[in-house]
Amino acid sequence: MTISVARFLDVADGSQPGQFTVGAHDAVTSLAELDPTYRRLLDDPVTAIVSVIGGDGRSNLTPVWFDYEGDLVLLNLATHRKKVDWLRKQPQATFALVNPANAYHWVSIKATVAREISEDDPTEGPRVTAQLDKIWTKYTGNEPPYGLRDPSINERRVLFELKVDRVATFGRP
Repeated sequence: MTISVARFLDVADGSQPGQFTVGAHDAVTSLAELDPTYRRLLDDPVTAIVSVIGGDGRSNLTPVWFDYEGDLVLLNLATHRKKVDWLRKQPQATFALVNPANAYHWVSIKATVAREISEDDPTEGPRVTAQLDKIWTKYTGNEPPYGLRDPSINERRVLFELKVDRVATFGRP
């Protein structure tokens, strides 16, 4: 399966005809195949903003830690969060990763939930915990285990695997 990548024209070199429109489309089979200029936003600890449709039908934006494998975005959430129910009801999400040093260098990823894995699953549950520990280290620099679990509510996690539908890129670092 291929992922369509829309490369928007930026104005890094000044005004140009067609600026802010799609300059070209590429096709990749994995997020790892993105141009390194944009892949670094995925690989570095850049907080993503995820948009999901909330219970009132409006877009809900939340900063989240980001990870990916191949053509999947991995979203690890505490099960008591509203986003979990919203994603189950409307299984589409859009992620925006913006370069913290230059807001005009970004990547946007539209994705659809392919499956979810419970931390309590006897077979795949350890993967959920391991992935949480991985992003904990990526974003905080701390060694595992994940250090923000809320023991007062017996916090449990779910890992959503979202199949990438489309990608848009803009700007340079």
